[in-house]
Parts: sequence; structure tokens; C-alpha cells
Amino acid sequence: MLQANTYRFAVKLHIFACKLNYSLLENVRQEDPIIALATPPGSSAIAVVRLSGMGVIELVNQVFLGKDLTQQTSHTIHFGTIHDNKRLLDEVLVSIFRAPKSFTQEDAVEISCHGSNFVVQQIIQLLVRRGARLAKPGEFTMRAFLNGRLDLAQAEAVADLIAADSAAAHRAALQQMRGGFSSKIRQLKKQLIHLASMLELALDFSEEDLDFSEEDVDFIDKTALKTLVQELLIPITQLIQSFQLGNVIKNGVSTVIAGKPNAGKSTLLNAMLNEEKAIVSHIPGTTRDFIEAEVNIEGVHFRCIDTAGLRDQTDDPVEAIGIARTKEQLQKAAIVIYLFDLTTETLFSIRQTNLRLASSEVPCIKVGNKMDAAPPDLLQALQQEDFVLISAAQQQNLHLLNSRLLACVSLDRLSKTDTIVVNARHHDSLNKCKKALEDVLEGIESNLTHELLAQDLRSARYYLGEITGEVTTEELLGNLFAKFCIGK
Repeated sequence: MLQANTYRFAVKLHIFACKLNYSLLENVRQEDPIIALATPPGSSAIAVVRLSGMGVIELVNQVFLGKDLTQQTSHTIHFGTIHDNKRLLDEVLVSIFRAPKSFTQEDAVEISCHGSNFVVQQIIQLLVRRGARLAKPGEFTMRAFLNGRLDLAQAEAVADLIAADSAAAHRAALQQMRGGFSSKIRQLKKQLIHLASMLELALDFSEEDLDFSEEDVDFIDKTALKTLVQELLIPITQLIQSFQLGNVIKNGVSTVIAGKPNAGKSTLLNAMLNEEKAIVSHIPGTTRDFIEAEVNIEGVHFRCIDTAGLRDQTDDPVEAIGIARTKEQLQKAAIVIYLFDLTTETLFSIRQTNLRLASSEVPCIKVGNKMDAAPPDLLQALQQEDFVLISAAQQQNLHLLNSRLLACVSLDRLSKTDTIVVNARHHDSLNKCKKALEDVLEGIESNLTHELLAQDLRSARYYLGEITGEVTTEELLGNLFAKFCIGK
């Protein structure tokens, strides 16, 4: 009984801390007007200066010559001029968004001006003198989160969408920003609430002044509870496993091009890039350090790394360092493209190397290069042994290599699943949620009290709440939004 009371006190303390967190977040909600350049800095045809907060429409109206902006409806655009007292700064278009129908759910104004650095700075400085404050990185999106326009997962997706440089990354970020991932988390949390309510009912009974205790009467079918927890672990595990694909889409695939000296590794990198990125020479050992470049294949970024040639011994100390770095890159790689020179290798030497490659846990694509000059009998033998046969110099069969690379990352899964985890923070919280649910199962097997089981379920809910921002801290928000660009 003493143990149960101790845990009950810990739970209440935990809930109090969460409520305190919310009150702290309320305090950081600021409605003072903020301003920032929303378009990239530099000379351009137009630039957009963005403001949000209490009184921004009235603020801009003080320097705008045209219609009275304070009398205009939301989502309207107005032509006029910006003046610093009697000095004309620029002809502009002013867009008005009235709360709560704006990105931040505050009054917001966007000024489209000419894209001169001088003009932009003159307008921003003028409005700062009138009472606006320079926005911090990500402050517009942070206000959207604090005002309930977005949850935290959707807010993070905004940054991912801005940074998306491939079709797959764009699709994943857009799906998350529109609430697909958040909806999945809410469904899981709803199921957790159902499980917790079953245990809370048992706890309520055990707290009543009755003639029996929890040990005398079991108010919950623990077999049914175990089944429900196991069912809940299935989608959570699937989300965790999807991070491997999500990380590939967001950050690219580390792909090491390895092989013996003069196998054509640099030539292959240049062929994949369609440019002369790496130095190509017939002299073995030309590449002394690794060269990295990004290759986009059907919306997936492969970070291809051309490495120094591998051989058992070398008298050149610089080449030896390059070989050591190649081995380091091989340990970090997600995929290895191992290149064989078909004009110098024999079938026996190739098979000997394959035996060593087979022991690696990293997916390895075996590529026979210089097929245009290779012996026909060797080509025929390798076609039966899962080789990709190419000529990097002649750019023959590179499409076959591209297809094999895509197969290694299982890109087709993106169209077969609704939700993919692309954020490391979300992945970490899901793993913690999974661990808490596994603790529930372990507790059921060990006949722990309802109080202890309930605490593990509360922990699982807490970790899901971390993802969407229902549970958060000022420090977390500060670190997260500091990574955003200013003006977003």
C-alpha cells in the first residue's frame, strides 16, 4: 500500500509539472508586432516584408498612402506607396490578413515591394521605428503553433517543406504539414486513453473505503489489456520502422563507391553527375581522399562518395591515409557500390572479393565496369551472379545501376503507406512510447498493481504528446524554431 501511495504521489507531481509547462508557454505568447523579410535576401524583382501581431494593420497604415487599410476586409490586396514622412520609399502591394484567418492566427500584413536591398531595409527600419520588433528565426511559425494553428509536428514540417529539394522530400513534408502524421498520432493517443481509462476505473475502486482490496478483486481483465497493448504496438512499431525510409527521403543515402585502384570509380561518379567532378587518370591511386557529391535519382538524393582505391599494400604514405579513410567511409555507408575492372580482373579474383563483401551488413551492389572491353565469357558468367554490368566511360547501362540503387531504399513504400516518420525527434519519442508499452506488458506478466501499469500508460501518452507539442518546454521550442529561417 505504501508503494502504491508513493507512485500515486509521483504521478500527481508529474501532472503538476506538465500543467506548469503549459502555463510557462502561455507566458511566452507575445502579441507585439514582429517584422521580417519573408523572401531570400539579395536583389530580386520583388521582395515580401511580413508583419504579424497586435496592431500591425494600423502600424502599416501610418506609412501607407492609398486606401485606409484599417477599413479593409481580410484577404485583400491594395496598391499604394510607402512614405517615411514626406519621403517616398517605394510603390507596393499590401496584403491584409485579419485574425484568426492568417498563418499565425494574428492580424498579419505582407508588403510586396521592389527587391532592392536598400528599399527592403528602408521599409523594415521605418516600421521598426514605428513600433515593430525584428522577428526571431521561426517566430511566425512558433506563433502559429502557440495559437493553435499548427501542432508541433506540422510546424516542423514547414521547415522540411522549405528545405525539400526532391519530389519525395516535398511529398513527405507536405503530407505531414497537412496533418497526416498528426492524425495518426491522435488515433494512437485515443487508443491509449481507452486503455488508461480501464485502469483508472480499477484505481478508483481500489481507493474507495470498501471491505476488499485490489488483491482481492481484479476489476480489469488483464488478458484483454495485454491483447490491446500488443495491438497498439503494431502501428507504433511500423512508424518506427518507417523512419529508415523517411531519413533517406529527408537526408539522402550515403553511397560509397569503392573498388581497387583504376577500377573507374571517379569516372562513374562523373557519369552519374554528368560533370567532371572528380579527376580521372589512367594512373592508379589518383584519388587520395574521398570526394562527395549528390545525385538525384527519381526524387531520392544519393550522397555518392568517390573513395581512394583499395589494395592490400602501398608504399605511398598519402595513399595509405586515403585507403584508411575509404575503410572509415565503408563503415558509415548505407549502400556500397563495389566496382570491378573487367579488363584486369579474373572470374576467380572477383569471386574471392565477393566472399569478403558477403560478410558485410551494408547492402552492396556489385558492378562490373568497362563491359565494352571485357572478355565475353566473363560477361556471360557475371550475368548469372547478380552483377550490374556497365561502362562508366561510355555511360552504358547506368539506368540499371540507378534502378538497383532505388531498389535498395525501397522507395515504392512511400506510395503504399500513409504515414512516414522523417524527423529524428519523432522517432525518439515513438521509441520511448514503445518502451513504455513494453513495460506494461512486462508488468502484466509480473502481476504488478494497477497503479504501476497506469503509470507506464501515462508515460506512453506523454511521449506521444511530445510529438505534437501537447507536452513541451520553452527550451525545446527555442531549439526547434531557432533552426528555422527568419521570416518563417
